[in-house]
Amino acid sequence: YGEPEDDDDHDIVTQAACDLVGGFCRVMGGQFSTYLPQFLPVVCEYAKSSRPPRDRSMAIGWLSEVAQEMEGAILEHWQGVFLPAIMAGLSDPSDDVRRNAAFCAGVCCEHLRENVVDAYPQILSGLEPLFGVDPSAGESAAACLDNVAACVARMIMTSPNHIPMPQVLPALLKILPLRTDMTENETVYKCLLGLIQMNHPDAAAQKGELQRIFNEAVSSESKVDDETKEKLKQALPALQ
Repeated sequence: YGEPEDDDDHDIVTQAACDLVGGFCRVMGGQFSTYLPQFLPVVCEYAKSSRPPRDRSMAIGWLSEVAQEMEGAILEHWQGVFLPAIMAGLSDPSDDVRRNAAFCAGVCCEHLRENVVDAYPQILSGLEPLFGVDPSAGESAAACLDNVAACVARMIMTSPNHIPMPQVLPALLKILPLRTDMTENETVYKCLLGLIQMNHPDAAAQKGELQRIFNEAVSSESKVDDETKEKLKQALPALQ
């Protein structure tokens, strides 16, 4: 990098390029898969540990967007690109990178479904240290924790049989409700409500924690949307 001004220009151009390709993915969906191999190596250069945190965060954020928009069409790149980037991102020193890596992992699990369940133990081991992130350390730390919760929720909803629920569910509930990234409320509460509706034994064993979380979520100062609040209120009597 050169002068600080060059840094700023470089960031703007790079981010704009990523946004543009993300837009193509959004419009074309799986049809963009023909062109994806041209972009993946270039963007992954920015994910390397030698790059500054903002570059690494941008790269893994872009991979998340591609996974979200292209869904199953990324499968051929899962082992070679997405999984290694996720695992490196989860162990990154930057909360912003770890946040994006957790989001990317959840989205990939959600869309690739049974094709990636063999990677669940690896992903969960990468997520495990992040349950200890201190949310009071700042907004980035709190958002990282929120995205860890949402990732686990997506993994549970996609394939609960591949999750060691007696260990994972209590750890998940401990970091709820979400603190900063309210966009993930729907994902998290859909997961918890689903477990209650199916009378999952591990959810039944955690009634007290679920009651605590739901009560906080339906309180007047909560930022949970009204529709979700109503669903949680209806579920609360079952937790008595």
